[in-house]
Amino acid sequence: MRPRGRQVMKKISMVLLGVTILMMAAGSGAAVEKLPDFSLASALDGKNVDSTSFQGKVLLITFFTTWCPPCRQEIPSLIRLQNDHAAKGFSVIGLSMDEKGASVVVKLIEKESINYPVLMAGSKTARDFGGVVGVPTSFLINRKGEVVKRYPGYVPHSLLEKDIVSLL
Repeated sequence: MRPRGRQVMKKISMVLLGVTILMMAAGSGAAVEKLPDFSLASALDGKNVDSTSFQGKVLLITFFTTWCPPCRQEIPSLIRLQNDHAAKGFSVIGLSMDEKGASVVVKLIEKESINYPVLMAGSKTARDFGGVVGVPTSFLINRKGEVVKRYPGYVPHSLLEKDIVSLL
């Protein structure tokens, strides 16, 4: 290799090393994600619910649709988590991505006896959470409002239970 080629390769190697170090630092918890601010309509009554009303609570925020089989499969687990931990400062929050509107979501809430807040979300909310591209996708939030875990896809009850209890 010619001297100029070696210099170029050395510079590329240094840049790659720097990028690798930055990525490792970011992955080590150096930067904590905060719960995005939101004000969304309740599926049940249309009243806006603001993210600040959940300050100081441990939250499991789950993006879902009524037509998604894994989303529906999670509902009994989410109801149970809400029942078991609400008194300790915990809440599930369902964020519906249904495009057909609240009336479809209300039918599901009533059919499944959902006991946690269900809000109507859209693409802006999905972007604010870092780009939700599939449902279900859930986020575990600690009492400080920090996103501590992201769960893409269906999550077993035992894992959610363990992670939630660790924050209560």
